[in-house]
Formats: sequence, C-alpha cells, structure tokens
Amino acid sequence: MTKLRVVVVVGGSLAGLRAAETLRREGFDGRLIVIGREKHLPYDRPPLSKEVLLGRRAPETISLRKPEAWEELSVDWRLGRRALGLDLARRTVQLDGDEDLPFDGLVIATGASPRALPGVPELPGVHVLRTVDDCLSLRADLERGPRVAVVGAGFIGAEVAATCRERGLEVTLLEALETPLVRGIGPELGALVAKVHQDHGVDVRCGVGVAGFVGTGRVEAVRLTDGNLVPADVVVVGVGVAPETGWLEGSGLSLADGVLCDATCATRAEGVVAAGDVARWAHPGFEKPIRLEHWTNAVEQGVAAAERLLAGKEGAKPFAPVPYVWSDQYDMKIQIAGLPSADCTLRIVDGTLDERRFVALFERGRRLVAAVGFGRARQLMIYRTQIGKEQPLP
Repeated sequence: MTKLRVVVVVGGSLAGLRAAETLRREGFDGRLIVIGREKHLPYDRPPLSKEVLLGRRAPETISLRKPEAWEELSVDWRLGRRALGLDLARRTVQLDGDEDLPFDGLVIATGASPRALPGVPELPGVHVLRTVDDCLSLRADLERGPRVAVVGAGFIGAEVAATCRERGLEVTLLEALETPLVRGIGPELGALVAKVHQDHGVDVRCGVGVAGFVGTGRVEAVRLTDGNLVPADVVVVGVGVAPETGWLEGSGLSLADGVLCDATCATRAEGVVAAGDVARWAHPGFEKPIRLEHWTNAVEQGVAAAERLLAGKEGAKPFAPVPYVWSDQYDMKIQIAGLPSADCTLRIVDGTLDERRFVALFERGRRLVAAVGFGRARQLMIYRTQIGKEQPLP
C-alpha cells in the first residue's frame, strides 16, 4: 500500500463518497478531506426526477448514509466550497476563500453540470435538474399546475416528462433528434419510448430544435426552429451535461471532455486519480477512452479509483466493467447493459415489442455488444454477463 498522509477528494457526490468509504475500509487512517460544491452531504440523485419531484419522498430520505454513520468516516467536510485550481508542483488544491489544501493523494470526482441551450437567454420558470435544490425549486413551480415543456428527451428529460404527467400536468416533450433516447437505445426502441409517452398523454415532438423562449418577466412559451410556439409556464431543459474540468485548466492534466485516465483510473500525475462523470478512461473493452454518466459507474469507479490510489502503480488493476444504466418511466423500467451503437444488428428476444416486455440484443458479428431490457430485469442481467464475449448466447 502506498504511504499517504493526506488525501483530498474533490467532489462531494456519489463517486467521491464511495472513494472516501473505500479509503477508510482499505485501511487509510490519515487525514481525509472532501470538498463539495453543494452544502448538502452526499445524496442519491436518481430519485430527484421521480419520487422527490412527485412529492412522494422528502429530500432528507435520499441521503447516502444514515445520520449516525457519517462520523464513522472521520472526514473533514468542506461543503459549499469550490475548487478553483490544481498545482501539481506544490501538490495543492486551491479553494475559494484563498485557501490551499496540500495533498499526498487526490481523487477528482467533480462530476458534471447541465448544459445550457446555446444563445438562448434564461427566464424565470426555466429549470434544469441536477441537484436537490434544483428539484425543490422545480417542484415548487409544479405545485401551481402549469403547462410544462421539457427540452431534451434523454434519460432526465423523459423521466421528468413522465413524472409531470403522473402529477396530472399538461406536458410537451421536445427532442431535436429523431426519437427519445436515440443515443442510448437506437431509433427503433426510441420510437417505442415515444409511443409510451404518447399513450400517457404527452405531446411528443421530435426532429425539431428550440430557437428561444418567449415571455415578459417569466417564460410563457418555447419558440421552435420550425416557427411554432409551445405554450409553457414551466420549462425543464435536459440537453446533457458537461464534465466539471474548468478548475483543472492549466494544471498539466490531460483534459478532453473529461479528465483523461489510463485503464486503472490514474491520471498522468502521480497520486492523482479520477472517478465518476468527470473521468474519461481507457476501458480495455473499447477502442477509445469512454466517459460514463451513470449511477452504477460512479459507485464502481469511485471504489476502483481509491483502490488504485492506495495500491500505487505496481498493484494497479484495470477498471473494466460492463456499463449499466436504468430508467424508470411510468410503470416501465428500461435497463441498458453495454454501449449500443448504430453499426449493430438488433434482435428481440425474451418477449416482443408489442407487449413492451422484452430484451433487445445489439450484436456485431458474433459478439454481443449491448442488451436493452424493457420490464425484463432478471433476463437482462443474464445477457449482461455475456457482453463482449465471443461465445453462444444463453
């Protein structure tokens, strides 16, 4: 085990917490400092677009540890603080408030922030959903019974649209691409998701972009690139996220849509690792480095990055999971294992599209690349174990 006296974790979210827990579990007894932009202790984000937004769960129920368990970590929490820079020569992290934190080991887990619509000024009533504060602000607006427009039909947008319909609200779902979730599950399955939303009363409009917002003092409508107006009292923008790497500019680390890491989650700097939404690493199963914005990856990579920090270069192991993500919309659970791509052949097994309960396999030659399950949790996990292997499928 590498001798470390002070470890700084920048990022008080899921990946950062799992890294801190792993450090303690594996025997690190030195000083452990965790820096978090939010004022809240780490919490679970998936419920924000569902149960918390619906009002079925209170924010305090999504904490990632029980109240009595936080002290066990012996962490020096720096919440509501921002990392402004990294000095690798001096081995310090610069914080707001003109404070420098020295470190022997550093875990970068700063996550990502919602992207804004380019050239579109914001108005009151326009929301993003990333943090618990975002969720509570949006939930308060939904209490007024507004007409809702959701811009972007990826996972967050589709989940928010479903939640708003469950609240009985009038919802329009806008997507610039051909179908919802097309990047994650392809056009054929994306069209099925669109139909599910339409069957629940959502006005789904694909293949059209947003030109701007209309309103005086507050949003009143969304102007589309085809010239049409969508009346809306509340707009939720969910057009993806960007990794939080601005504070690392000029540090000497390699940055390219994330912090570039080797197969073990280590950066080019000794004693510096990255995990979660901010990390782009050389996964042994892919030709190019990948970055994943999934809950499961944040958990697993937070653990792997901390283990790499403790083991050092000699004891390093590649981090090579099968990517996995899920989405709950209405009574439908969508699960994705692997990374589907446009050059794959789609094959439906274990059910049918008509009954909306099936597993879809994405194959390239004899190799299973990915599997998507609609309401088929157990079967999906069976196929997940086969992804990337050249062998007959079960």
